[in-house]
Amino acid sequence: MFKVVVGLITGLLFGLGMNVSQMVNPYKVLNFLDVSGNWDASLAFVIGGALLVFVPFYHFLIKPRSHAVNGEPIQCSTLKAISPKLIIGSIIFGVGWGMVGICPGPAVASLLRGEAAIYWFLLSMLLGHYLSKRLFSRA
Repeated sequence: MFKVVVGLITGLLFGLGMNVSQMVNPYKVLNFLDVSGNWDASLAFVIGGALLVFVPFYHFLIKPRSHAVNGEPIQCSTLKAISPKLIIGSIIFGVGWGMVGICPGPAVASLLRGEAAIYWFLLSMLLGHYLSKRLFSRA
């Protein structure tokens, strides 16, 4: 029961934070990404504020733990190399984010807004995930 309550509280805080900060607004995000044009720096303060809260919590509460709240072991990646797959994936992610101004986390937080574009985005994102798994499982 504890895991469910923690999941509900953190999900509620995440969704609320995404909406209050306007990180779910694609126009706001696109203006934030447009550093050579109509740049809106307000999301930099959102990101900075999130880091101010996250960094101490990470170092003092999360990093010393061997298990997550749900009981599963915390496993950090040991991969240090920058692979072609990482570069290609980053480029594809960046192009998609830059085209529409929607990032996966804020898209999930936007589900209840009832905008059809969000549903199409999430459906396409899931399809892209499925296709990439099929493509790279053969490699």
